[in-house]
Amino acid sequence: MTPLEDRATGCVAGAAVGDALGGATEGWTPEQIVKRYGGRVEGVVPPFNEDWRNARPIAPYHKGDGHITDDTLMTHALIRVYEKAGGHLDAYAMADHLVPELMGERRWIPELEAEALPLQRIFLAEKWIVARLHYGHVDPREAGVGNIVNCGAAMYVAPVGIVNAADPDAAYAEAVDLAGAHQSSYGREAAGVMAAAVAEAMRPGASADSVVAACLRLAKDGTKAAIESVCEAAAGLGHWDGSFETLRAAMRPYDTVADTYRDQGLGARRPSRVHSIEELPLALGFLVIAKGDYRDTVLGGVNYGRDADSIASMGGAIAGALGGLAAVPSEWVGQVGAASRTDLVAPGLAIAEVARRVHADDLKRRRGHEAAFAALDRG
Repeated sequence: MTPLEDRATGCVAGAAVGDALGGATEGWTPEQIVKRYGGRVEGVVPPFNEDWRNARPIAPYHKGDGHITDDTLMTHALIRVYEKAGGHLDAYAMADHLVPELMGERRWIPELEAEALPLQRIFLAEKWIVARLHYGHVDPREAGVGNIVNCGAAMYVAPVGIVNAADPDAAYAEAVDLAGAHQSSYGREAAGVMAAAVAEAMRPGASADSVVAACLRLAKDGTKAAIESVCEAAAGLGHWDGSFETLRAAMRPYDTVADTYRDQGLGARRPSRVHSIEELPLALGFLVIAKGDYRDTVLGGVNYGRDADSIASMGGAIAGALGGLAAVPSEWVGQVGAASRTDLVAPGLAIAEVARRVHADDLKRRRGHEAAFAALDRG
């Protein structure tokens, strides 16, 4: 592999593995996780609820056992959108390409143990995309307004960072434009910052510290404050085990989601300039504690609980981009790929090829602009 392909496959496979491992612990506290599994989770584990079909009727999904969740389904769908569009994406691409991906073709859905439309698995905040764009005919640039403000856009935006590899500013701008069709407020902001984190992680010589620095340079309002607070707290910690209370305390002032994760107040997930999603700051916090190591970044998110699949998936995407495919334990890649009946490596190769073509087109346009401006400014 070229370094581009290595980092892209590390990012995409790393995100999927983090997603699958975190799926089992999503929604629970660290204490509940330890009680259920007899200690910290160190790899693929069974569902938290043995009777998973009936435990939560609103979400009768087979989480755990190495099954990827909607985070990865959406990430792979976005990669296919890039392949179809063949260039940079904006909010209109969400309407023109992602909506048909979600409602037009049946695919294997591991959590449903069946072939189904992705639309039939994704969460309400993602179904919003189809309702607003396909049925509501809303201007794509404004369609995200009114939606639940959560990590929905940030959880699948890593491919934007790969396409804009080594250019966090461009990744941020593209993700904010694209995510306007899905999210608003700090949910949209988190998508931009997450894409920038991946773009920086793709850069040769990047580190956990340089990723956090890029995020802080670009982030706005509550998202910036939350990342700064959590990463400052993380810098003083030596390992993810024992870090959870400290990180949660650093995040709490910026989070609208209660400590009792499923017991939400009226202010939860509403637009705000002073709040932030929890998932991205925590993913970056575990990345800092682990000093960029993939395994510890992901296991921190998995054992933290709450929105564990998205925390571990975002952290896994960034750490995987930093370390390349070899950084993602091959045992986990094999287990998750087999359990989910999904190739975890091929999508990374596909988005690397898109990035290569897009960069060539960008370079051609940039040189054309440079020549035109030079002519304007000559003599």
